[in-house]
Amino acid sequence: MKRAAKFLLRSLSLVAALPLAAASGFGRLEPVFSFFAHCCAMAPGIPGDYLRVAFYRLTLVECSLESRISFGSFFAHPEATVGPHVYIGCYCIIGRAAIGHHTQIASGVQITSGSRQHIRNERGEISGAEQGAFAPVKIGDHCWIGAAAVVMADVGSGATIGAGSVVSRPIPPGSVAVGNPARVIGAAEPGS
Repeated sequence: MKRAAKFLLRSLSLVAALPLAAASGFGRLEPVFSFFAHCCAMAPGIPGDYLRVAFYRLTLVECSLESRISFGSFFAHPEATVGPHVYIGCYCIIGRAAIGHHTQIASGVQITSGSRQHIRNERGEISGAEQGAFAPVKIGDHCWIGAAAVVMADVGSGATIGAGSVVSRPIPPGSVAVGNPARVIGAAEPGS
């Protein structure tokens, strides 16, 4: 019964998201994509979670319908992937990221599109994002990203990032990293 209810909710959500995705050129018209990503982010409750996943299934490079994206969270760019059984908590902002399967992302996390989105010219003036260098950030399978972390570099599979940490350099698989900047303090323990 539960499986049938989920199938029905996913199907209805895809139908509801189809006009939004089509209007955004299925992610190719970025200003329209951004508008509808923000609108979907504000849809409340479990129906909102299903709507967000359906919208991103139709607009991102890849997004599994078996994932969950909570209230207030949105993708800033359609050049992102979300594997199966991913959980994204409330109020997350995600750029060009590849998120592996079974990864858990707590609330308030930001995953940027690399660390060089705004550069300075020879006079020291900051550029807009259109002159910056966007790079996809890879989050491996079975990772845990703690609340309010900022991730600007790759995180290896099985890694744990502590709450409030700032990941500015790649984190090896199976590591526990905390702090600002995030430093590896040990290995992720099975069963913990």
